[in-house]
Amino acid sequence: MSHTGRCYCGEIEYEFDDPIHAQLLCHCRECRYLSGGSSNTSIVISEDKFRITKGTPGTFKRDDIEKPRIRHFCCKCGTHIFVKSPPRPGMLVLKIGTLDDHSWFKPSSAIYCIDQQPFHLIPDNIPSFKKTPSS
Repeated sequence: MSHTGRCYCGEIEYEFDDPIHAQLLCHCRECRYLSGGSSNTSIVISEDKFRITKGTPGTFKRDDIEKPRIRHFCCKCGTHIFVKSPPRPGMLVLKIGTLDDHSWFKPSSAIYCIDQQPFHLIPDNIPSFKKTPSS
């Protein structure tokens, strides 16, 4: 199945093909900075199945971390679209809010619940982990 998405202003558009490897809620502090307070609601997809079809995203990576994540965003409206994460080579972590249709999203797990705040609600029957589950 093919999926499409874009940033808020439409300057960046993308598409990707299945498979979707994970559907996550991440409560780590870094994700909460980037989301504005809530958990990061995202999916993990194969980098080789992802294509930018319009525009060129900007990138940001911290220079004070040995293996920083590389964040891709719209330089015009600021929408955070996806992340390249060293612990997940060959994968992208895509923000589901940028998908044209994300009504199908159902988190398969909640991670970094050690940092969960009282206002973060995790759906019943979703496996929750203090950090990330071991492989």
